[in-house]
Amino acid sequence: MQFGRYYEEFEVGAVYKHWPGKTVTEYDDHLFCLLTMNHHPLHLDAHYAATQTDFKRNVVVGNYIYSLLLGMSVPDVSGKAIANLEVESLRHVAPTFHGDTIYGETTVLDKRESSSKPDRGVVSVETRGYNQDGTLVCIFKRKVMVPKQP
Repeated sequence: MQFGRYYEEFEVGAVYKHWPGKTVTEYDDHLFCLLTMNHHPLHLDAHYAATQTDFKRNVVVGNYIYSLLLGMSVPDVSGKAIANLEVESLRHVAPTFHGDTIYGETTVLDKRESSSKPDRGVVSVETRGYNQDGTLVCIFKRKVMVPKQP
């Protein structure tokens, strides 16, 4: 069973659909908020969300959705990574709510051999997350350093 890819196995334009998806529960959202000390009532207080926000319900904290998608991509993208070098961009496009199911896919944008070490390369990817209705909720680009095949 494959876990991650070597540099040579990445093809520019390839799309990896990450499976399975993850249904986000209230518990997931609240635990992530508490672990990261994000106590904004939009995420934790149902009464506040219902009476003081446009959404009229709690919104899942965006960094959880980003982290979830990053984790979903590991078996396909960074399972063999030497390092995650940078996140170039991160956009939360639409809100996620308790009970939504998130699915992810990653497209290989570019790849280049390392200029300093011949045994590795850098792969640029874009990961997109969708809810169960196909609505784009999160998109980010990153660079990953991966080994070449031995």
